[in-house]
Amino acid sequence: MRIAYLDCFSGISGDMFMGALLDAGVSPKLLEDAVSALNLGARLEIAKITKGGLAATKADVWVAGEKDKPLDEYWAEHEHDEHSNVPRHDHDHSHSHEHHHDSGHPAADQERSEECPRHITHHHEHVHGRGLREIREIITAAVISEKAKNTAIAIFENLGAAEAKVHNTSIEGIHFHEVGAVDALVDIVCAAVGAEALGVDEWVCSPLNVGSGTVKCAHGILPVPPPAVVELLKGAPTYSSGIQKELVTPTGAAIVKTLATRFGAFPEMSVSTSAYGAGSRDLPGQPNVLRLIVGESTASKEATPEMISVIEANLDDLNPQVFGYVMDRLFAAGALDVFGTPVQMKKGRPGMVLTVLARTEQASQMTKIIFAETTTLGVRMREERRQVLQRRSTSVQTQWGEVRMKIGNMNGTITNYAPEYEDCRRIAEEKGVPLKSVMQEAIRVYLQNG
Repeated sequence: MRIAYLDCFSGISGDMFMGALLDAGVSPKLLEDAVSALNLGARLEIAKITKGGLAATKADVWVAGEKDKPLDEYWAEHEHDEHSNVPRHDHDHSHSHEHHHDSGHPAADQERSEECPRHITHHHEHVHGRGLREIREIITAAVISEKAKNTAIAIFENLGAAEAKVHNTSIEGIHFHEVGAVDALVDIVCAAVGAEALGVDEWVCSPLNVGSGTVKCAHGILPVPPPAVVELLKGAPTYSSGIQKELVTPTGAAIVKTLATRFGAFPEMSVSTSAYGAGSRDLPGQPNVLRLIVGESTASKEATPEMISVIEANLDDLNPQVFGYVMDRLFAAGALDVFGTPVQMKKGRPGMVLTVLARTEQASQMTKIIFAETTTLGVRMREERRQVLQRRSTSVQTQWGEVRMKIGNMNGTITNYAPEYEDCRRIAEEKGVPLKSVMQEAIRVYLQNG
């Protein structure tokens, strides 16, 4: 099984994650095309730099011809005009609130993170904000894969849900500042597109170094980690090395919450790639980078039993077109499996039983999605024990291009193998050959090469 390990010894932010993906081999053009597909006038600047003696990749977002800059520079320039209608084009994303007090919810993402991000706002007479509905529409309209769209939306929804809880409002009541939303959209969409391109089966995350001290916001001082990050990292192992900076940004925390399936020390793996994504700050005594390790799991080959949650709901009045969308949303949020079973319901009505398999810690999130996206008034939940084969992936070279193969092992013996559907579909569309032919060819080459 191909796994990716996020080593957050200096925290994580959206730009650090994007840089790490690029450093790990994700195509810069792929991310640049994703940014163009958003049609928001943004672009990427990618550079190889050195942070604390380590070579790393730095990804910066440019909007309206200007690049992010640290908030301390912003405050120095606008120290006396916090109530004036100053153009917010420096991307450090402090936030304003309709009651003119500090609400403490940083939600943008550059590693200029010793200060409070300026990208989330509630309704304000001087600030135009993008709500979550508009952000969903922008992502949905972008020419990127459906999987990447669903992952990006899930990251934004996790971010919005945390902000909404912190500020005692609804998720639809959260608005993202005009410029800050562009920055966050780029970070999050690139995170989703790049994570898919990396082609890993599981994301594992280290304990997160969240930093310490305080952050300066438009109208006050807040402790580190800020409230939204604390909410997003519930259940995740965190610590502070004592550095007086905000090391985990809300966008970084939302990415971890959405992608990571488990947390822990360095996993058993055969390393194939090590990569570093650079932040913007220079930290005392350590490099300001996110390390990304990719490789094949070398964990025990035994098929290990585990406990999972099973969530079910009866649906007899849901538009069938919506059902597929709900499945995509659940998968993007980390469901292990989602399926529907046709049933005969009361008064002879045809219906479906929606079944979701998820890790126990994800059951609450899955339930929220089911209630939000379907017409059900209730769900059933139970815990069951499952046993799965150890999995890994390999690649074969067909006459039309490379296809990944999923391999299932029992005690070191291969028991199942199958070509990756998305690879076969892409080749079939690009080369104009039947999908079944691509899949058959991939299996033939795999068996031939043994």
